[in-house]
Amino acid sequence: MELSPLYLTIKVSITATFFTAAIGLVVALLMARKDFPGKTLLDIVIMQPLVIPPTVLGYYILTVFGKSGPLGRFIEDTLGLDIVFTWKGAVVAAFISSFPLFVKPARASIESVGKDLENAARLLGKTELEVLNTITLPLAWRGIAAGTVMAFARATGEFGATLMVAGNIPGLTQTLPIAIYDAVSAGDNHTANVLVAIITVFSLAVLLVAARFLKGKL
Repeated sequence: MELSPLYLTIKVSITATFFTAAIGLVVALLMARKDFPGKTLLDIVIMQPLVIPPTVLGYYILTVFGKSGPLGRFIEDTLGLDIVFTWKGAVVAAFISSFPLFVKPARASIESVGKDLENAARLLGKTELEVLNTITLPLAWRGIAAGTVMAFARATGEFGATLMVAGNIPGLTQTLPIAIYDAVSAGDNHTANVLVAIITVFSLAVLLVAARFLKGKL
C-alpha cells in the first residue's frame, strides 16, 4: 500500500498547525483582552470555516490565492511560490479550516484568567510581555494546548477545501482523506479500510487528549 498520502498528511498537518497556533494565539489574545470596532464581525469571520461548505471555502481560497487573485499573484511575483495545486495549497486549506478550532478554546482559556492577577503583576512593575509570559499563558495553557490538538486533528481530516485548492495528485497533493476517497471510488476496499482505520484511531486519540487537557487531567 502506498504510504505517501500518510506522510504528506503529517507534513501538511504539522505545518498548518504551526501557523494556526502562532497566528491564532495573537488573535485569541486580541479577542479576549481588547475591545474594538468590528470585533463581533471579526469573530463571525473567524468562525465561518466551521459553518460554510468546504467546497465554498475552497472556492474562496482559490479566488484569493490563485494566480489571478491579488494575494496569489503577489506571492508568486514576490516570493516565487505557487500555492494552487501544490502541497502548500493543502497547508493553506488546512490552516484556514482549523483556525477557529484553535482560537475558540484558546480565547475562552485566556478569558478565564483573572484580570486582577494581570493587573497586580503590572503594579509590581512587570511589562506586558512579562505579564503574558508569567501570568496569562501559564494559566491558560490547557485551553491553548487543547486548541492546538484540535487544530491538528482538523488539519489531518481536511478534505473538501484541500481537494479544491491542492487537487488530487498522487505523491504530490494526495492527502489521507483524498486517498480514502480514491480507494472507495476505485473499489479498493482493503486500502480504504486500512486508511479509514488509521484516521479513525488517530481522531479518537486526539479527542481523548483534547478532552483531558480541557478537564485538567494532564
